[in-house]
Amino acid sequence: MATVLVDPTVLDDFELDLMASDFRVWPVHEVTTFPDAARLAFQIRRSLLDYSRGRWNDAAEWTLCWITFGETWLDGDEPIPWPAHAALWDKLGEYAVHVRFNKGLGGVPRLSIPHEP
Repeated sequence: MATVLVDPTVLDDFELDLMASDFRVWPVHEVTTFPDAARLAFQIRRSLLDYSRGRWNDAAEWTLCWITFGETWLDGDEPIPWPAHAALWDKLGEYAVHVRFNKGLGGVPRLSIPHEP
């Protein structure tokens, strides 16, 4: 998953655009699996801003999002293929004025999603 700061003025359009390319956008402050998601979002945002050493100060109030890959990018239990990474970086590049991110992916264990038969 990628961790991205997104300008809230474009968040809805950003999310829809990424969905069209089978990427999922998860605003961290809304993630229900954490007891205090808003605090987690604040802490991660603060870490990213500190790491940027002032380059991303304009994004101090932006929405922290995780971006994951949809099913079309998956290849069984294999790692996410490089073309998927490139497609994500290209898509984020289209929003360069409205996003801040480091190239690289973090990870969480893959969660199985139940599907109706």
